[in-house]
Amino acid sequence: MPYILSIVTYVPLAAAIIVLFFPKDNAKLIKYFTTGVFLLDFIVSLPLWFGWDKAQAAADAAHKMWVFEEGPFPWITSLGASYHFGVDGMSMLMVMLTTFLGVLAAWSSWKYIKDRQKEYYIWLLVLQTGMLGVFCSLDFFLFYVFWEVMLVPMYFLIGIWGGPNKLYAAIKFFLYTLAGSVLMLIGILVLYFHTPVNAAGVHTFDLNAILNLSIAPGLQWWIFAAFFVGFAIKVPMFPFHTWLPDAHVEAPTAGSVILAGVLLKMGTYGFYRFALPILPDATIKWLPFLIVLSIIGVIYGAMVSLVQKDMKKLVAYSSVSHLGFAMAGMFTLTVAGFKGSILQMINHGISTGGLFLLVGIIYERMHTREIKQYGGLAKLMPVYATFFMIITLSSIGLPGLNGFVGEIIILLGAYTMPAYLIFSKSLIFFLVAGMILGASYMLWLYQRVFWGEVKNPHLEETVKGNDMSGREWGYMIPLVIMALWIGLYPKPILDKMDKSVEFVMSRMRPAMERVEAAKEHKQLPVLAETTPSQSAQPAAEAGDTASPIR
Repeated sequence: MPYILSIVTYVPLAAAIIVLFFPKDNAKLIKYFTTGVFLLDFIVSLPLWFGWDKAQAAADAAHKMWVFEEGPFPWITSLGASYHFGVDGMSMLMVMLTTFLGVLAAWSSWKYIKDRQKEYYIWLLVLQTGMLGVFCSLDFFLFYVFWEVMLVPMYFLIGIWGGPNKLYAAIKFFLYTLAGSVLMLIGILVLYFHTPVNAAGVHTFDLNAILNLSIAPGLQWWIFAAFFVGFAIKVPMFPFHTWLPDAHVEAPTAGSVILAGVLLKMGTYGFYRFALPILPDATIKWLPFLIVLSIIGVIYGAMVSLVQKDMKKLVAYSSVSHLGFAMAGMFTLTVAGFKGSILQMINHGISTGGLFLLVGIIYERMHTREIKQYGGLAKLMPVYATFFMIITLSSIGLPGLNGFVGEIIILLGAYTMPAYLIFSKSLIFFLVAGMILGASYMLWLYQRVFWGEVKNPHLEETVKGNDMSGREWGYMIPLVIMALWIGLYPKPILDKMDKSVEFVMSRMRPAMERVEAAKEHKQLPVLAETTPSQSAQPAAEAGDTASPIR
């Protein structure tokens, strides 16, 4: 399908414009239409998955890195900005995750959102377009536009339809992310002014041109610093995580699902797509610091989760731990670490998104998330308890479910991490400790909420005979299916990452080899400038056609 990425990206935006003309008192029409659009967007995105192998082969034959590429088409010629879309295996998986969770988020909002439904669904649709644009953009200017666009809808979703402290949480989310975005923009502009000028004397924001730049290691360090702040806030990595619990707790259920399932992945995506391949020497320099922060995130997020009294805040802090695990996998700089990190990003969207949906289900009935208000819930809502157990086991990495596969691959990456890189094998100890703590806080949550006697008479009066509805079954079953599928047969997903992981490794390998050579001679690493030909040589030897980028 030609221009499939643009169609998938702009269908929600077109629908948002249409909803503007709906009568605001016709809530049924608005929510049915919007959910139908999200479902349509997911269906339209399915050719990305089912047609991937054929499209990847065509891109390989044309010596191109990007699949389903659109453009570059002239856009703002005076700035050198172009309209350029395309995906690799990793970004395609992020697009599929976004369209999949979008359907569930819209469907879960039918009863939760009662006020200003028209505006709510419009912002949800605009947010979808912003997120998809981030994953598809191959022009830095276009990427930054989408990156900023998605801030506004999430700000309003939290600030209007959130909890008691919604304004505080919304403003904190906006200011944190905006501060990171400004620093990221500085890094983008530095890269922009290092690109060669065209016949009109204008530089370019095109990612392909920037990937072919030769950047001095000293300058790389400063650009990486700017990118680090922007992406680390979005992940969020410790100590930039403090906006996340407030945003999660105050956001409506759908907002929490999208925030955990997609928005946080933009930070990890930014490291993977831009920071590592463009700035390999700086990545090596920053590596000890990055791994330490990832480890702190894993342990700190898990330990803080253990003491939470609010179910939603517990799940929010678990995100800090889980994404710290994913970041640690990425910074092992191994094929297994990269693959495990990407898979864990998907797993986190499924399991943590599912946990937020489940917390929302009981909150709609009891209007409280305090753990002490529950107990014995399995007797009153056995179906709900079953779904909660499956997603809990998915989150803690039970073999046979999705979480286990991502975690074990990351551990393999940590074990095979080059010995000359910081921490090496000792990283495994901290990751395993995080896994144990993760099982502790989730199983303890389950014990307090679902087992024991029913001590709260209001709980029994409210939920007895009020187990999960057909609609709630409908949006939870797909998550259970995904958890089982990835847990039992992850090969199709892992295979689609191959080319993108090989590309990042080909960009990192020359810098890693220089460090290794310096260590062997017991000298400080002398980091030469990375040239496109140096970065591309290992990939070319392996038959990779990633560079020069076209």
